[in-house]
Amino acid sequence: MTEHVSKSKFKAKALEYFRQVEASGEPIVITEHGKPTLEIRPYAETKRTPLEMLRGSVLRYDDPFEPVGVEDWEALK
Repeated sequence: MTEHVSKSKFKAKALEYFRQVEASGEPIVITEHGKPTLEIRPYAETKRTPLEMLRGSVLRYDDPFEPVGVEDWEALK
């Protein structure tokens, strides 16, 4: 289970929490008034290029040059 820590408690013991994350590899969630705002987690270097990470993410590509009508905008519905 991910540990949750308030901002004020984190501020007082930040280095201690950094060392804990480094040692355990488990993330810590920083909260403000009980709501999650930040996550401290170990850095994980990716060996994939940005293009490789995006590959396969386009689900549908019909006609990119077709004009978009007002009825196609979900925000206006």
